[in-house]
Amino acid sequence: MAHVQTVLGLIAPEALGPTLMHEHLLVDIRPPSKRAPADLGPELRLDTIWAINYGTLPAARNYLLDDAEIATDEVRRMLAAGGRSIVELSSGGLGPQPDALVKIARATGAHIVMGCGHYVDEYQPAANRDRGVDDFARDMITAAKDGAWGTGVRAGIIGEIGCQAPWTELERRVMRGALIAQRETGLAVNVHPGRHPDQPQEVADFLRAHGGTIERTVISHIDRTIFDTERMLRLADTGCVLEFDLFGQESSYYRLADIDMPNDAVRLRAIRALIARGHLARVVIAHDICYRTRLVAFGGHGYGHIFANVVPMMRRRGFSDAEIHAILVDNPRRLLTVR
Repeated sequence: MAHVQTVLGLIAPEALGPTLMHEHLLVDIRPPSKRAPADLGPELRLDTIWAINYGTLPAARNYLLDDAEIATDEVRRMLAAGGRSIVELSSGGLGPQPDALVKIARATGAHIVMGCGHYVDEYQPAANRDRGVDDFARDMITAAKDGAWGTGVRAGIIGEIGCQAPWTELERRVMRGALIAQRETGLAVNVHPGRHPDQPQEVADFLRAHGGTIERTVISHIDRTIFDTERMLRLADTGCVLEFDLFGQESSYYRLADIDMPNDAVRLRAIRALIARGHLARVVIAHDICYRTRLVAFGGHGYGHIFANVVPMMRRRGFSDAEIHAILVDNPRRLLTVR
């Protein structure tokens, strides 16, 4: 029977509703070398948030979401704005907390689909360097069938699987394990690509060469990686799904690379180009919230931003209700459904 695996168990695909395909509710995105408690930096206040967001005031605490009560309240805000489901992709190295996700889902009534696998090389434990492809695959298959990270909470998607540019050998082994797990479980795979405009295409080519199911593979962070239409369309032509997941980041400043980050209007123009090419079925969206300053509790837009603000903007810019429904409901449902 077709189903979607959530942290509370199986649900009918039709129950998903409007879905954010890439978020973090509880996550530690700090580099492992900067995780000492004494290094948290200044508190987030009205007189520090701008400088912290702009990168002139270092604050490691901004990259640590560790309060389940705050997360619960933020999810309730998303539901009130019109959302229904969240894909939570805090994979290995990012401090996954399956049992806490269960509590959030029970407290809010939201559907939460949890990922598995490993983030980029720097975040992986030293022991992973001696592990083989089949070992990584077994871990992800176990996460989907029995439970992840030593719990009975089952993953409903594989990812986010971390890559960087240049791609490391360890990351390639994890990816090959993810593709084996994809074939075994039928789950979709979400990929975090490196910050080079050609790396998403490299990932897509790798998937095809190693037996991946490309139409059930989502490549994240397109809006901080690919900035020309032809390269973007060429990637979509491979059959993979393109994820624009930084909605709500309206500043051109991006602390991790020397790029001009697009705003929400520019993201929508890129999506319109994909639709014009016939790729409506290959677009999903989200916020990828992993900073405190993006939560409503700390002055940010929160998980409800797409539903409260972006959907009305889409309508003003000529997106039809059918197109909006495809991006927020149909495409996530197809990707998260296992038969």
